[in-house]
Amino acid sequence: MDVLSDAITAMRTGRPHSGQTRKFAPWGLRFPPAPGTGFHIVLSGSCWLLPPEDAAPIRLGVGDVVLLPRGRGYGMADSLETELVDVELTDGRLLPAQRYEPTSGPPGAEVTAILCGAYQLNQARPHPLLAALPDVLHLPARVGRHPGLRSLVELLGAELTDHRLGADAAVPALLDTLLLYILRAWLEECACVATTGWAAALGDPVVTTALQEIHQDPAHPWTVEELGTRAGLSRAAFARRFTTLVGRPPLGYLTWWRMTTAGRLLRESDAPLRTVAQQAGYVSEFAFAKAFKREYGLSPGRYRAQGKGAGWRNGSAVAAEG
Repeated sequence: MDVLSDAITAMRTGRPHSGQTRKFAPWGLRFPPAPGTGFHIVLSGSCWLLPPEDAAPIRLGVGDVVLLPRGRGYGMADSLETELVDVELTDGRLLPAQRYEPTSGPPGAEVTAILCGAYQLNQARPHPLLAALPDVLHLPARVGRHPGLRSLVELLGAELTDHRLGADAAVPALLDTLLLYILRAWLEECACVATTGWAAALGDPVVTTALQEIHQDPAHPWTVEELGTRAGLSRAAFARRFTTLVGRPPLGYLTWWRMTTAGRLLRESDAPLRTVAQQAGYVSEFAFAKAFKREYGLSPGRYRAQGKGAGWRNGSAVAAEG
């Protein structure tokens, strides 16, 4: 798997969900902080996004996409002058309360149609690629830009509107793909100007080669010299380049990814500890357990037991209601 796909897979904890809504002016909503990653796509009309922490408002038009990766509070409204109404969340602050949505507004009222939803991602151990995202990821609609993303939005909108056979299976798959397309589009735009960070790292063939090697076979006994050779650089030059762009040394990232892989295996399978240790690159169960406890603060067995007892709810999502 490539790095972006792996980053999403490592954090996914449940099925995404979404829906379409139509708002008739005047309307304003205030979303409280909550776990999860929400998105909004304007299908018709326009509105304002009021980002968290008093950042500058963002005007959204038809085709604009916004992703809010950190679950911080924010607002949306037809106008900057409209008073915001608090969105009520239910089910342990995971889902918005059901409420009546009018099918028509006052005569002459402006209408805004929004496709919105959320992803269940484990924020307890975010991949650094996703941790580096801004509080608001905004992709303005531009002619000829990201045609795949635009086509995917149309497909998702049709599935949510038409309610055809197979929609229950199609919608989650399309939503998973949508998240990847949004992040891909963002990284591609940032790569044009970034000199450090993950956008630059994934646009650098040397670092990308090393990351792919690590992700394809984390159990391999990698050395900095071997990774550098695979990437086509000397040991010292490779180590400097990798550390500058990724933000941590090659073997530091390798260890982090091994422990992330092990944590996922412990959460999602009943594989024996010996098998988990081997897939994380450790011959000795004792060495693996010691490294795991140093990373997570508890033993692999206790980590697995606590996770099953809690139902792994720490990655639950809040639905982004339009």
